[in-house]
Amino acid sequence: MADTVETTFYYSQLPFDNSKPWFDVNFNLKTGERDSNFTMESRTLEVENVRGHEDEYDMDSAGFRFIKSPSDFTDFDDDAAIKGAYYKESNEIIKKVTGARRVVMFDHTIRRNRPGILETSEQTRAPVSRVHVDQTPESATRRVHMHTPENVALDLLKHRFQIINLWRPITHVALDYPLALCDYRSIDWDRDLFATAIKFENRVGETFSVKYSPQHKWKYLRGMGTDEIVLIKCFDSRMDGKTAILTPHSAFVDPTTPKDAPLRESIELRALVFYDDLPDEIPEIA
Repeated sequence: MADTVETTFYYSQLPFDNSKPWFDVNFNLKTGERDSNFTMESRTLEVENVRGHEDEYDMDSAGFRFIKSPSDFTDFDDDAAIKGAYYKESNEIIKKVTGARRVVMFDHTIRRNRPGILETSEQTRAPVSRVHVDQTPESATRRVHMHTPENVALDLLKHRFQIINLWRPITHVALDYPLALCDYRSIDWDRDLFATAIKFENRVGETFSVKYSPQHKWKYLRGMGTDEIVLIKCFDSRMDGKTAILTPHSAFVDPTTPKDAPLRESIELRALVFYDDLPDEIPEIA
């Protein structure tokens, strides 16, 4: 029998006026909420703990993969150290797991659950309790242009590329607000997803918001330790009808979490992943 828990997921609904959906990445200090032009709906669903059979899920079928991957890196308060040693270590993990020729790390986010503190900057990012996908085809293409030399970007886009996130708990086991992932085989690309503008302080990006479907199958790895990671596929240019393209995901409240569990702290790296022979000008780390 599957080990499941019942919890609440927060899905998105299209704006009533059919305008382009958008939201602000930071909270409005006056309202205590994020400004947006669309609404959310809550759904009570089951999420399965795959601990013990996590090897049944891989990135090309489900869209994600759990991996045992101890790390000696602990200096997660030092941004320069993260971009140096931790990016390099993670780069090699992704190469080894995927067989990629080149990996370009382009950013990271540290999330800490701090009840009562609003997200107003990169330093106060909290777990995201909204079903979403980090990238759309348009924003993924834009990332290639942003993080590789312009004289080779167009050539790169003729070949297979992916955007993969590497997510890891830091400091302690992630019992509080764990990460749930939706099996790609349970989503309908045409009906479940809609592109949404995300407003940063200095630019506008684009993500996929996700509409509720009773077909969605949610998975998580209960009690992920600092020696465990999950690779999350956020985009794959191989659209052959068989390969997973992306992974909806969300933080959630696990009813089995002990009341005295430490608050969640995690790091998520984002990387462009290339497979074919590539020009030497493409950097390993952006």
